[in-house]
Amino acid sequence: MPTIHGWEALVILAVVLIVFGVGKLPQVGGALGRGIREFRKGKSGLAEDLLEEDEEEEEKPRLKKPAVRKQIAQKKTTANKSTKKPTAAKKKKS
Repeated sequence: MPTIHGWEALVILAVVLIVFGVGKLPQVGGALGRGIREFRKGKSGLAEDLLEEDEEEEEKPRLKKPAVRKQIAQKKTTANKSTKKPTAAKKKKS
């Protein structure tokens, strides 16, 4: 990551003074500081959320074999069929 050295910092400070003026400089610095602080806070919060999600995924049991998935799917479909009400037989037209 590049660093800012002495002359570069002076040039940047001069440009900021010209653009914003001496009166607005403390407000600009405060806003910049708050923005950087919020960015860092958001970045660390995102990293914590991702770590929590990874830990939750590791706790969940994983079905590795497709045969086990198939058996579970079959059990669900048979359970759904047994809960359905039988329909009345349709009358034949004579």
